[in-house]
Amino acid sequence: MNHAEQSLGLLARTIPGATKVFHEHHLDFCCGGKQTLQAAAQKAGLSADGIAAQLSALQDAGDEVVDWTDAPTSALIDHILTRYHARHREQLPELIRLARRVESVHGDRPECPRGLADHLETMQQELESHMQKEEMVLFPIYKRGMGHPGLPPVQMMRMEHDHHGTELVRLEALTNDITLPRSACNTWRALYLGLQTLCEDLMAHIHLENNVLFERAA
Repeated sequence: MNHAEQSLGLLARTIPGATKVFHEHHLDFCCGGKQTLQAAAQKAGLSADGIAAQLSALQDAGDEVVDWTDAPTSALIDHILTRYHARHREQLPELIRLARRVESVHGDRPECPRGLADHLETMQQELESHMQKEEMVLFPIYKRGMGHPGLPPVQMMRMEHDHHGTELVRLEALTNDITLPRSACNTWRALYLGLQTLCEDLMAHIHLENNVLFERAA
């Protein structure tokens, strides 16, 4: 099947490196993973054929990565916990610190992301609450082999994922799509590099849960 006719979620979980391509084009493969590449590209005013060609090039390159689609549920959950939950808990405190520093030193510059530190603190609180609910309630259900897409906790987590996506849009608005201004200091550069990584990690995190883990049924 032509890549353009496949869903973003399917492409993201079957082509190594596809998530990076989607992130570069601002295509939502996590919360919007059920839409086809053709539909998503058309909505964004992009060339589906051009993006499909990038995906084909990735397949031809044949980079070796773990395909979690058919991995044991327990292994998938452990990966999510160590690669994403633990990582977000490391990322956000430092990003908040850097954002506070940039705002305090460069607050008089029109391109300064004023309000970013407060926004990151809100994201941190919401993510921590979300991850705790997964760790204490939902993940144990899946590890016992009782998971199902129709479970109320799954629907709640999907709704919260949608909200996280909205928060990422707000983050990008505050930072001009995480675009560094001219003559940015090292702290500012470190902040925006960290924000880029956070966005990519959080989208990949949501993708693995929405399109892989939560689609499994006992």
